[in-house]
Amino acid sequence: MSKVKAAVCHEYGAPLVIEEVELRAPEMGEVEVIVDAVAICHSDISYWEGGFGGSLPAVYGHEAAGRITAIGAGVQGFAIGDSVAVTLIRACGHCNSCGSGKPTICETPVDHSKGPITTTEGDAVYQAMETGAFAEKVVVDQSQIVKIPGDMAKDVASLLSCGVITGVGAAVNAAGIRPGQDVVVIGAGGVGLNAIQGARIAGARRIVAVDMNPDKLDVAKEFGATDGVLASDPKPWNAVKKLLGRGADVVLVTVGVAPVYDVAPRYIGNGGKVIMVGMPHFDKSSTYSPLLVADMGQSMIGSKMGDVVIKRDIPWMVDLYQQNRLKLDELISGRWTLEQINEAIADTKTGAARRNVIIFDHG
Repeated sequence: MSKVKAAVCHEYGAPLVIEEVELRAPEMGEVEVIVDAVAICHSDISYWEGGFGGSLPAVYGHEAAGRITAIGAGVQGFAIGDSVAVTLIRACGHCNSCGSGKPTICETPVDHSKGPITTTEGDAVYQAMETGAFAEKVVVDQSQIVKIPGDMAKDVASLLSCGVITGVGAAVNAAGIRPGQDVVVIGAGGVGLNAIQGARIAGARRIVAVDMNPDKLDVAKEFGATDGVLASDPKPWNAVKKLLGRGADVVLVTVGVAPVYDVAPRYIGNGGKVIMVGMPHFDKSSTYSPLLVADMGQSMIGSKMGDVVIKRDIPWMVDLYQQNRLKLDELISGRWTLEQINEAIADTKTGAARRNVIIFDHG
């Protein structure tokens, strides 16, 4: 066991408390990673608000990058000192989903009562999303990490662990966008900007960003959007159809707001797809006309973490970044210390930030 500093949630919605916790050594198939950078995702905030369940006390954070500092038995392909991206995608490799190439929806359950984190008194601490990266170190399963270039900045690399793969992957993997198709992305935040990048990389003809904030629509064009429509318009889907000449082939919903899903099918044409990326709280639901969806041959597809296979897709995205074909540096809105995490969360909640990143100074 070793003591590490972490931001711990003791009460939903209350400020996180910076305190020491105990982190056990990596066991069979696990690695210990010293965290150099961790980005704040809206899923972390939803957990902190109590919208995604779990238990308390808890350590959140799942979009991280760092270096391997210890290796458990049975780990192959990694060595102490390797730079890695740390994700929440824990995959057993043998269930039906993993065997079908869908590790993001692995069916093997994890016993959170036996996680690697405890209080200094020995009580269990919930390791949210199997990561708990709002801490100086993490112990995670080897399936959750991917080697990255040692000279790649860790603040930039951390973004690959969730926001980038979720957005780009939703466009490329879940939506299967083909060259010449028309795409709508609802929400021009961190994930939305990456969905726009994914649609551009896939060869979309027109990419329309929809957001409440006109400034974010301008930013969306920097990332590849061809057009922008204000979501505050009375019927923004009509404005989109006027731009495109028909309904879109794909609409990617990247905001976790249930009412947005009520209207998402209105943006697509016959045979179009709604890709459900943003995750509202458990107690929220949406309604839409199944008659129209069936009659128009439309589909609604859930996409978790961009349907990625991390050891295939993250190296590909690193290569795109190195070729200047994928923007990463431009996604970072601010850099904060662990002691500033509550301020960073507050800034993220304003909706103006693309990604706020916590930087660790290990001396």
